[in-house]
Amino acid sequence: MPDYLDDLRLAHVLADAADRATMDRFKALDLKVETKPDMTPVSEADKAAEELIRGQLQRARPRDAILGEEYGIEGTGPRRWVIDPIDGTKNYVRGVPVWATLISLMEAGEGGYQPVVGVVSAPALGRRWWAAKGSGAYTGRSLTSATKLQVSNVSQVSDASFAYSSLSGWEEQGRLDGFLDLTRACWRTRGYGDFWPYMMVAEGSVDICAEPELSLWDMAATAIVVTEAGGSFTGLDGTPGPHSGNAAASNGQLHDELLGYLNQRY
Repeated sequence: MPDYLDDLRLAHVLADAADRATMDRFKALDLKVETKPDMTPVSEADKAAEELIRGQLQRARPRDAILGEEYGIEGTGPRRWVIDPIDGTKNYVRGVPVWATLISLMEAGEGGYQPVVGVVSAPALGRRWWAAKGSGAYTGRSLTSATKLQVSNVSQVSDASFAYSSLSGWEEQGRLDGFLDLTRACWRTRGYGDFWPYMMVAEGSVDICAEPELSLWDMAATAIVVTEAGGSFTGLDGTPGPHSGNAAASNGQLHDELLGYLNQRY
């Protein structure tokens, strides 16, 4: 199996640089925010963080392609870095600390590109999570100061904690009835939103989570952290990986039931 330690180290260096840039503008009174064509916000910090990451990657990995939320795809080849400079921009611009920089390396293989490295860095929470293919998933301050992640062992939906982002997307897709049935069947539900529920699944503090509409840069880093922690990460159609345009993540034991609820009336 290839060794991705050098790529993982680089991803941490990139995350360190992004953390400094995003925290410098977090809660800034003069932060500039625009609305993109899809009606989602983008701040000057989103753009600056992605430009910073791209610049470092172009120097450190000039042969690798880069796909980012703000500036699209650049380059070709079997290795592609996927970046979401600020996942949770709406939180960021309102001063809510639940946002993160997502950095993943994907490699071409059977079934297309698959994540082999992922770093999720949430500096306003003082948290970071990461994983590399075949090496497990971890959380901590650095590569040398880390705790290994392991999903929960909850085996009944009635004992499960379910995290989600919002109701509106489920309603728009005609999946709201199944979603609500799932919330009624679970022990506990919370709307943490964005990257955080997936990291909680990897830590074992949440058992299942799902979102009805996502982009690749929202999922590439979180997917490998969940799976390397022993969990399952698929689309709502059950296809493994971050390519379905939506996501369901679990401790593995509850995955079929999770998908069953969310597809039952679709």
